[in-house]
Amino acid sequence: MYKKGIVWLYFFLFAAMADMALIVNLENQFRIYSKPLLIASLLGYFLQSTWLIRGSLLRKSVAAALVFSLIGDVLLLFPTLFLYGLGAFFMTLICYILAFKLTQNHSFNPLRVNFINMFLYNLPVYILAAFVYFLIHRQLQELKIPVVIYLLVLVMMLTLARERYGRTPAASFWQVFLGALLFFTSNSLLALDRFFHPIPDAGVLTMGAYILAQLLIVMGIRSHLVHPR
Repeated sequence: MYKKGIVWLYFFLFAAMADMALIVNLENQFRIYSKPLLIASLLGYFLQSTWLIRGSLLRKSVAAALVFSLIGDVLLLFPTLFLYGLGAFFMTLICYILAFKLTQNHSFNPLRVNFINMFLYNLPVYILAAFVYFLIHRQLQELKIPVVIYLLVLVMMLTLARERYGRTPAASFWQVFLGALLFFTSNSLLALDRFFHPIPDAGVLTMGAYILAQLLIVMGIRSHLVHPR
């Protein structure tokens, strides 16, 4: 099952190289073709390689995350649709949060949670998110509330990825965690470039981090299924 769909990864690699080449050559008008193909091919790979768990909530949540990502990718190609793109990626984060909880081999008991330790472990993430918001908040204007809500959910997604440590196979943990961290990095670069100060080669850096993020998250979920504890 898990070797099926490898052809989709070749499509993903092709789309990634094509999209990066278009960014470098400033031919953004053609990215309406390359950018959707990225996530569409990754979705095809995930669906085919997880056929045996069809109908499961985990499969549906990851598939929904990729569908919302595809929609967000297209919307963000048009500056006037930024808020709608943000909304699509907000749904992506919600779906990934659900998937991260479903791929933890433990039962959640709020009475046994050490909230002080949890806060300290997640403190670097909180500081980074606060710093990004501090840099961009003056330019947000009417987008301030949507961006704050999105940033909070982005932080939750990253911290839940970290909390999978020891509750899933090591390969799955590191792939998902690094993917979530790169997702956070990509979003931060996009926000800083748009609302704070233009970043040299921002398009390449943002998309490079985003492409790796999506691939690592999907492969990490797959690793959890391949090597269950």
